[in-house]
Amino acid sequence: MALVGSFPFNYFLSRVLSCVGTAVLAASLSQEVNKENKEFKNLAPERAFAEFVLCNLVLHLVIMNFLG
Repeated sequence: MALVGSFPFNYFLSRVLSCVGTAVLAASLSQEVNKENKEFKNLAPERAFAEFVLCNLVLHLVIMNFLG
């Protein structure tokens, strides 16, 4: 680690956080789009998908920034 810095560890953390974050966002999208869920009945599916895409974009920008 003294020779290459913390890049391998940052790379591993960014891969794990990217996978976990995308899975959480996908699960959230699934709940928002589900017609049987009474909590999100007034939310349009297009808006839910737009929020999913925007949050994914922000997540991956943070991940790329973390890599350096």
